[in-house]
Amino acid sequence: MIQILDSTLREGEQTPGVFFDGHIKLAIAELLDQVGVDIIEAGHPRVSPDIYNATRLISQHGFKAIIGAHSRSLKEDVDLALECGVGFLGVFFCVSDDRLTHVHKKELHRAVDQIAEVIAYGKERKPELLIRYTPEDAVRSPFRNVMDASAAAVQAGADIISVADTTGYMIPGSPRSMYDYVLRLKGELADRDLYPKIAVHCHNDRGLALANALDGYRAGAEVIDATILGLGERVGIVDLAQLLYALAVDFEETDAWDFKRLPELYQLVSQHSEVPIPVNFPLVGENAFTHCAGVHTHASARNPMHYQSIEPEFLGRTMNVALDHMAGLSSIKWAFEQIGVDEDDHMARRVLEVVKSIGQRGRTVRLDELSHIIDWCRTTSDVNGEEFV
Repeated sequence: MIQILDSTLREGEQTPGVFFDGHIKLAIAELLDQVGVDIIEAGHPRVSPDIYNATRLISQHGFKAIIGAHSRSLKEDVDLALECGVGFLGVFFCVSDDRLTHVHKKELHRAVDQIAEVIAYGKERKPELLIRYTPEDAVRSPFRNVMDASAAAVQAGADIISVADTTGYMIPGSPRSMYDYVLRLKGELADRDLYPKIAVHCHNDRGLALANALDGYRAGAEVIDATILGLGERVGIVDLAQLLYALAVDFEETDAWDFKRLPELYQLVSQHSEVPIPVNFPLVGENAFTHCAGVHTHASARNPMHYQSIEPEFLGRTMNVALDHMAGLSSIKWAFEQIGVDEDDHMARRVLEVVKSIGQRGRTVRLDELSHIIDWCRTTSDVNGEEFV
């Protein structure tokens, strides 16, 4: 059974310029809990008092989801997280040779000892604490380094090892395959009689975060990280809605997630992050279920699935038709039905001319404007029946 970790409140705040006030973090957490994510990563308490306080309040709110905190491999970070009352702790430490030499200035065995000591300390202080160890930039680090650190982390008490594609480096079907990496990691840990859950944390620098996450899932990863709108460092990580839909519908993983909560959740995060939802964003974007070209609307008016593979009702949404320069007669008739107007083909063609004219100026006619266009067309006939549009 796959577990979903949402990191909007931690990774999401690493989007340049994004910060959520405490009351908004709580509201986001409430909606995430209602959607049904398993783990909510509430923040890194060491970063600031505001993040510490928000993490503590969210942890104490009584959500069904496990509330987690981020932590460097330092005991003081663990202490702060445990003060917040979290049930999940994400400990990270990069073990690439370059980072060890030029940033941490440690030999590998000293870094591994530090990682193990901090994890054992967390487990000693709170035995039921769920601990994840992340070898940051795992996929570009020497595999032996990752294995040594991961094995020591599990032996010290880590429950989860996260494969971090920190720079969006992996490419499905190539020698840099997340599928192959997860299989190899699970296999070599098993050879040491170690069986932690494997998580994947995929960045989207090449636009492949979701594909890599699903590759990891197919290879046996049990935890996948995501954020709302894919927020995060640089171009972010896996988008939550797209991930949940693929797992639930395409892989038939579960029917436990409440997809109808997602539009509200995305609007809330977009408003308070000041990151607009792109109109062409899958599932939650304004145009996700909007048909434009006449051929499309003609078929979709009879059966939307002619030009959709996703049912909008699944997300509490409905099919829509764009009224612009691409509209056809079927678009106008569909729109008439939506506003409860019964007009003949003659009137529909007159309205279509006006709609196309407006569309050529780069604007789409909304349904509330359409009734005004109908009134205009009715009143532009003179007493002799001559029509002016």
